[in-house]
Amino acid sequence: MKSLHLVNFTVFSDVEFRFGRNLNVFVGENGSGKTHLLTAIYAGLAGNSRAVAGRVQLQQAIAAKLMGVFRPDSLGRLVHRTRSRSKCSADYRFDQSGLDLAYSFSTLAESEVSIRHSPTLSLGKAPAYLPTRELLTIFPGFVSLYETTYLSFEETWRDTCILLGAPLARGPREATIKKLLLPLEEAMGGKVELDGSGRFYLRRDAGKIEMHLVAEGLRKLATLARLIATGSLLDQGYLFGDEPEANLNPRIIKSLAKTILQLAQGGIQVFLATHSLFLLRELHILQSQHFQDLDSWCVGLHSDAEGGVTVEQGKSMDDIGSIVALDEELQQSDRYIDTEMGLSAPVS
Repeated sequence: MKSLHLVNFTVFSDVEFRFGRNLNVFVGENGSGKTHLLTAIYAGLAGNSRAVAGRVQLQQAIAAKLMGVFRPDSLGRLVHRTRSRSKCSADYRFDQSGLDLAYSFSTLAESEVSIRHSPTLSLGKAPAYLPTRELLTIFPGFVSLYETTYLSFEETWRDTCILLGAPLARGPREATIKKLLLPLEEAMGGKVELDGSGRFYLRRDAGKIEMHLVAEGLRKLATLARLIATGSLLDQGYLFGDEPEANLNPRIIKSLAKTILQLAQGGIQVFLATHSLFLLRELHILQSQHFQDLDSWCVGLHSDAEGGVTVEQGKSMDDIGSIVALDEELQQSDRYIDTEMGLSAPVS
């Protein structure tokens, strides 16, 4: 995917986002639209991840996915708030023009969109979405419960659980999978297993441990490892991570960053939303030392006084303006050093 043009979509009044072929990082304060952008991209890709159908079927698929992943009371609630009726639109562009997709809907829309441009090709592979919470401990029975009962969870959880339940990949791809899993399994101290009852375990030398008894940070790594083992994150495809560093210690974040870049190098287009200075620095260090050929793109989101968002984009973090959350971490480091050196600073 090479670009997305959003008009009056949630906090975005009129923005065209460019994307790198390999890695894309969205940075901003809480409430600046990081997750909305991530989810808007995901909804368009997921809606066209199956065989190409007619326009009516495509309209239904896109509308259902938007309703499922955003969970608004009505689709019109996703339109940027104005004093009068308005319409929003989303225009997805790809290197393969046959995948291009565009749709729109108004503030009055309940659960329907208007397709402005239909793709002639299908992605053929579902994108993978890593939410902020790990999913392995809720996996048993979650998909069937989700599809038969109203649950107030984003549909990304259900979609990812379907991918987690897929069988392990076999054949020529196993060597690549083993290489990708190595740093994750070293960090976890074991391998991820799924038994016949739908429960996940971490298999270590001393025996297997129920996933509920494993630290949450390691469970997030285990989720990524399982998606790699099933082939969902091999060759061509898409990976979305909403604050993937949450609840991970710095040592594990280093393993996560390396795996993300390996996946990007292998053909997976990665989209990350984060405000972790440590993760951003680790990605930069690894790219500079070992992954120089990756095509990366950074997006900085800045909330404005009118409830909208100002967007800055570029090839590096230097191009996206000042991010308050990152500046605070840097300033704290300076204050800590001053404190250790016995230097006093004015209280603000």
